[in-house]
Amino acid sequence: MKIFITGTSRGLGLSIADRLNENHDVVGCGRTMMNPPPKFNYLSNIDFRKPESFQNLDLSSFDVLINNVGIAFDGLLATQSENNIEDVIQVNLISTLILTKHYVRQRLANRKKGIILNISSIIGIRGYAGLVSYSASKSGLDGATRALARELGPKGFRVNSILPGYMETDMSKSLSHEQKSQIVRRTPLGRLATVDDISDTIEFFISEKARFITGQSIVIDGGITV
Repeated sequence: MKIFITGTSRGLGLSIADRLNENHDVVGCGRTMMNPPPKFNYLSNIDFRKPESFQNLDLSSFDVLINNVGIAFDGLLATQSENNIEDVIQVNLISTLILTKHYVRQRLANRKKGIILNISSIIGIRGYAGLVSYSASKSGLDGATRALARELGPKGFRVNSILPGYMETDMSKSLSHEQKSQIVRRTPLGRLATVDDISDTIEFFISEKARFITGQSIVIDGGITV
């Protein structure tokens, strides 16, 4: 199976790509080249702040598109810069939808179906102070998942999203030890999510075992949102 994953220069995207590359043909992308070189094929200079940077990507051969790219800026909405707000919505939602459009058009032009998996977040379904823009972008992505599943189901596409909880990635480094401990205490399963927790779920959703599942948003958070 051939898989295209966005946002694989670091963090969760890099870990997912490394894991999936063990059994699949993975191509990742990001703004900068990783060092040391990745184990999977990697396209640099793909900037989701600038959709024109991926206008000419040939996605027609990929069985799966995983929309993982995402950015966040901490800060109350009243004090956050307009540029930061625009960047979060542009990268996490608008450019992701544009890339997905290219993928769908190219697959349909070649009479092929496809699998689209959006990496969302529990922030999109729960309110967290200081992450208003990020929450809005992820909520939008979940809504797009459901709508696109209806649009593309008749063409044989499956579209789902997964919503990871807090985990040890670059985007959670800003949390203090005390904050992380509090999250663990509030989580029924008593720990943060691991990359394997997320990757195992992804493996399921892109497999034939999930052939009759579409339009779903699955939470992977150890129960913290229940």
